[in-house]
Amino acid sequence: VGSVLGSRDSSEGGPAADGGAKEASHWPEQDCMQLNPSFRVIAINSLLAIDISLSKRLGVCAGTRGRGAPLRSMVSLLALSGHALPWLCGTLVCLWSSNTLAGQEVLVNLLLALILDLMTVAGVQKLVKRRGPWDFPPGFLDYIAMDMYSFPAAHASRAAMVSKFLLHHLVLAVPLRILLYLWALLAGVSRVLLGKHHISDVGCGFALGFLHFSLVESVWLDSATCQTLISIGTLRWTPLV
Repeated sequence: VGSVLGSRDSSEGGPAADGGAKEASHWPEQDCMQLNPSFRVIAINSLLAIDISLSKRLGVCAGTRGRGAPLRSMVSLLALSGHALPWLCGTLVCLWSSNTLAGQEVLVNLLLALILDLMTVAGVQKLVKRRGPWDFPPGFLDYIAMDMYSFPAAHASRAAMVSKFLLHHLVLAVPLRILLYLWALLAGVSRVLLGKHHISDVGCGFALGFLHFSLVESVWLDSATCQTLISIGTLRWTPLV
């Protein structure tokens, strides 16, 4: 009886044993597939490694004792010019003092563009959560502008959007137009010099800023709508009867 049961167990366990052997023989092939990434993965990883290495080398003003320490104050001031707080406050002050419908129309749309840029960049940063090349903790002004992560660069996005907006809606001489483009470029580069962002963060920030400008231009608010928003904002709005 024992021999009969043993033969039965061996006959019943035969397929399972064969299946287990097949699965065991199939596992190394899966491991080999995972250990051999595609050319696209290798290229992306190589570009990211180059991006991190170059960003760290360009962060000459990241520390107080680095090679660019004497320029740190000037670079920090340049970066501050691309912060959200000066632009939001400046736009509100100009809107408050403006007494022309055309000027108020441009300023209201600029204010909405700044808010759109601020919220979009903050949302993408919160989603990606990429740290800077030197992984510095965000400062007080960064918390105010919700600029707590590295990708994309908020200063670069804002500088690109504002410069494109001003060039499109203001009549400026050629030297001023060149200076405006130069300011936008330096405002983004300053964040790399301070060790806050990678080069790719700044590049994507510039692209996102141009996208925000195109979006604002496509949904431009007319003068009547802007006057309604101003009336609501200043608590002088009277509902229609």
